[in-house]
Amino acid sequence: MMKLKFLTFLLTAVAVVLAACGTDDGSPEGGGEMDHAEMDPSSSGEVPDDLAEAEDPEYPVDSQAVINADHMKGMDGAEATVTGAFDTTAYSVTYTPTTGGEPVEDHKWVIHEEIEDAGDAPFEPGDEVVLEATHMEGMEGATATIDSAEDTTVYMVSYTDTETGDEVEHHKWVTEEELSQTE
Repeated sequence: MMKLKFLTFLLTAVAVVLAACGTDDGSPEGGGEMDHAEMDPSSSGEVPDDLAEAEDPEYPVDSQAVINADHMKGMDGAEATVTGAFDTTAYSVTYTPTTGGEPVEDHKWVIHEEIEDAGDAPFEPGDEVVLEATHMEGMEGATATIDSAEDTTVYMVSYTDTETGDEVEHHKWVTEEELSQTE
């Protein structure tokens, strides 16, 4: 019995130490919002049925562009292939994941069509909404506050992660302002 209690204590201590090692307190040193550990940067490429394709995007489908955004590690400076271009309202949002944990602040981007009962009119900063987006674990079904709203063309892009060399397919979303022409 004594051995079982000691083993239980030991396993609990190891679990606590391992959990502490993996904690991200949101500070810049810990990666904060830029460390999307739960984020699968790739997607199937499926988009909401009611999302309008851009008629004359700055970066047409199959064109090349450089990503100038650091939503996640390995993205900034990557050369990307545009796999979709859509006209919509893009929002940065703050939400607490449905899986628990600390709030995710200023997440970029969730589009209008990824918000429950969105209707036609865009949301305003400060509005509370329910997310239907699945970009990160715990995002779908989470209550969020709109931090900013921007009427823009959003792009789905495929690129090679500049840190890991991994291929990222159909990443959602970057805005037109976050892309530049390749040299």
